[in-house]
Amino acid sequence: MSFFRKQGNSPDEAPAKNTQGLRINIFFFSTFVIFCVIIIRLAVLQFVEGPTLTEVETNREVKKVPLAALRGTIFSADGAKLAYSTPVQSLYITLTTEYTAKKTDKKTKKVDYTPEAKANVQKLAADLVAVFNKYGDKQDTPITEKDVIESLDMNYKKFNGYTPRRVKAGLNDKEVAYFLEHKNEFPGLEIVEENARHYDTDQTAVQAVGYVKLFKNSNSQNIYKNVLTAMKKVDADPGLSYKDDELVGFDGLELQYQRELRGKNGYQEVAVNPQNMAENIEGTVPPVKGNNVYSTINKSIQQKTQQAITDQIKWLHTNPVQGELHPNATTGYAVAMEVDTGNIVAMASMPDYDTNAWASGTMSTAVYKQIETYFQNGTITPNASGRSGHGFQSLVLLGSTIKPLSVLVGLNEGLITTSTVYNDTGITEFGKAGHETKVRNSSNHAYGSLYPRTAIEKSSNVFMVDEIAKKLYRKYNNDQDSLNVWDKYMKQFGLGVETGVDLPNESRGKIDYFDLKSAGSVQAAIVYASFGQQAKYTALQLAQYTATLANKGVRIKPNMVSKITDTNGNVVKTFGRTVLNTVEMKDSYWNEVKVGMNTKVDAFNGFPYDFARKTGTSQQEYWSKGHKQVIDNGVFIAYAPRENPKLAVAVIIPEGGFGSSSAAPVARKIFDAYDWEYGLDGVPKKTLQTSKAAAEGGEGAATAGTDAGGGTH
Repeated sequence: MSFFRKQGNSPDEAPAKNTQGLRINIFFFSTFVIFCVIIIRLAVLQFVEGPTLTEVETNREVKKVPLAALRGTIFSADGAKLAYSTPVQSLYITLTTEYTAKKTDKKTKKVDYTPEAKANVQKLAADLVAVFNKYGDKQDTPITEKDVIESLDMNYKKFNGYTPRRVKAGLNDKEVAYFLEHKNEFPGLEIVEENARHYDTDQTAVQAVGYVKLFKNSNSQNIYKNVLTAMKKVDADPGLSYKDDELVGFDGLELQYQRELRGKNGYQEVAVNPQNMAENIEGTVPPVKGNNVYSTINKSIQQKTQQAITDQIKWLHTNPVQGELHPNATTGYAVAMEVDTGNIVAMASMPDYDTNAWASGTMSTAVYKQIETYFQNGTITPNASGRSGHGFQSLVLLGSTIKPLSVLVGLNEGLITTSTVYNDTGITEFGKAGHETKVRNSSNHAYGSLYPRTAIEKSSNVFMVDEIAKKLYRKYNNDQDSLNVWDKYMKQFGLGVETGVDLPNESRGKIDYFDLKSAGSVQAAIVYASFGQQAKYTALQLAQYTATLANKGVRIKPNMVSKITDTNGNVVKTFGRTVLNTVEMKDSYWNEVKVGMNTKVDAFNGFPYDFARKTGTSQQEYWSKGHKQVIDNGVFIAYAPRENPKLAVAVIIPEGGFGSSSAAPVARKIFDAYDWEYGLDGVPKKTLQTSKAAAEGGEGAATAGTDAGGGTH
């Protein structure tokens, strides 16, 4: 019998061991299942839902919505504000989820705003109207709940989902204070500083200054087409983005210096959901105010120029010139350009209008119809810039004002000399034998023996034909090369090319002498061109041409702006004298022409300076009742003084008759105005007047000055 027994398991041990194994197996199995689920889910995310989630993530981003900057000021040379902006506070609402939550109808599958969202919109409209009625200006047109809801554009016809909606512009201080204090009660509310554009109520150089329109209505201009293209780039600078309701320059200096005047927009950072709707406003970057532009236009000279044209047109309606009234003289154009600097001190296109009609960015149809024929600048373009009684544009034939240049062509081409003597019988002819065409002087005058200088002074057509046109034609073998040579000289003096002025939409003129079908032949074209009947130009081109004569062949770029400053007055950019080209000729040629520009003009009787001038009367045809009629346009150019010239002036009065009677009186007033402000001899006459008054007032004048300043008695 053994004392040892084989040891066995206790009754409870086997079940415990089995349970533990089961738990381990379940754990590993569960872990395996979980990993499988994770792997499958990752695969689904990557391969099935990945593109959708990527799109959602892309759409769930922060959009930068531009805030318009305060537009800079355009000043006159003497410091007057010709165009300026004042800040106005506007109320904007961004449509956050409180107003835009939607649901889908289970039966119709139609998506619509939730009842809560609709109620929030109605409450917002009611609350805003209540505030406007309580704190708004009583003289303003009341804003209704319907107006508010329409401005919110809940159907996205005007704006995308996240773009802030302007509910009201021009909030007063009480309204601003209330909304800022109760901002939490109005989700998505922002008070934004915007522009209100104003123009000089004296209507100073309105077509040259230009006007503004809304950006959304401005895509006809290339500058804004480029802006739209740039805005579509992914990495576009938000400060360069434009708002649809932002005011932008559309003509004149407003357009030419758009980038400088505009400044840089700020922007709101708006969190946007996958449905392209705003969730909340995360931040605001304020805009940078635009720079100020200082024009070369002197307001006093400009106003006197405009008044001179207006008065002269009225005078022509009631006072006979050469035995006739001129009721169809209804428009006039004048440019005054400094000879040494190129600065334009006056640029008048009459009639003009109140540019404040554009200030809101749009214009009523009724007002536009009143001004549609003359709201553009007639001194640089014939388009929508005025029509005389018979529909003549602001581009006119130069008439005898071309004769100084005709003589220069003749001298420089060796066709004549300064000592050439020509017997003017008052008539000449050109063309093939048996088919001659006759040319006469004005009023059939026969001037007898003429030098080149006296041919200019007496304004001899036949001298220009016989001594210049015919000879130039023969020199170049009776070929079109003669016209090409003529054209080369015209362009060197600024006729038939852009002047380079810093204004948009400038015309190059209309060069008729290349239209041989209309002229009849090369010889006919150059003959008529020689005394100003074969090309039409602008008043600015005439002024630059005159300044080039004064500068002895140095063609200067016309300047409309002298400097640009920032809002603190720091100079950002200056503009100086720019030479475009130089015509090299002998001094004797320039002197011959300078002496010849000596036509007698009654309007300058008593003028205290010797000055160079040329009158012009260009004949323009029109048809009336089946018959060809001829009308005289008045043209006048001059620079003063004759020696050391300071100012060049060009005046055009379509259908005004002889230039000496219609255009010259306007030029006289321009010279007088410049002499008063700046001095044709470098001494402003207004300072002499002030000094004289002070001297005559003696001690009493000084005492009065002290009292006026608030000093001691």
